[in-house]
Amino acid sequence: MTVNLDELLQQSQQTIEALIDDGADPSQLYEIEHHLASQDFTKLEKAAVELVKEGYHVDDADEFEDEQGQRWFAFAASVDVELDEAVLARQVREVAAIANECQVDYDGWGTLLDDEFEEE
Repeated sequence: MTVNLDELLQQSQQTIEALIDDGADPSQLYEIEHHLASQDFTKLEKAAVELVKEGYHVDDADEFEDEQGQRWFAFAASVDVELDEAVLARQVREVAAIANECQVDYDGWGTLLDDEFEEE
């Protein structure tokens, strides 16, 4: 469950670049969703509490089974920010630290572009 911070930071930078290449306005606010998961609901709940303390909105946890039939719990911790590399890198570090402390998995972040909302 150790988070590879360098990999997550590189992924974050690539995601920002891809969003801007796809027409995202970097000065607009986007709902950024940081994705966390664990097989231990109690650990995931502790991570949720810590993220709320840091100003994130935390969705209710979803339950699912992986390909091996193991039960997992997951949630998104969201916040509205611009596509600023420094801000998002700070968030990645912050969420990764909480994930490590609580022994849960952190899979990075994502967002939707406005035109994706219209298509749905």
